[in-house]
Amino acid sequence: MTGTEILAVTDASFAAEVLAADVPVLVKFTADWCPPCRMVAPVLAEIAREKAGELKVVQLDVDTNPESQAAYSILSMPTMVLFRNGEPVRSIVGARAKARLLRDLADVI
Repeated sequence: MTGTEILAVTDASFAAEVLAADVPVLVKFTADWCPPCRMVAPVLAEIAREKAGELKVVQLDVDTNPESQAAYSILSMPTMVLFRNGEPVRSIVGARAKARLLRDLADVI
């Protein structure tokens, strides 16, 4: 990860990158055709840089990774799910401004 890019995970790497992570992981379930997904991408990249070491931010393309999408009943894009110790602890649907997203996650990060 270069600091401006968010690591892309797949169905195959989801368990290792998300469920087995030793820090909380924010997963953005996304799709290429989703304008709000593109809008929130720079916000998540900024959060990933600022919270490096205490929060991992990744994205999963639902069109090419249907198993993870189905496993967590993701129906709308973008949906961001915060995982801690391999378990989903917060789900946020839709694009958010950085301040609001951080507020929505503050008690679970």
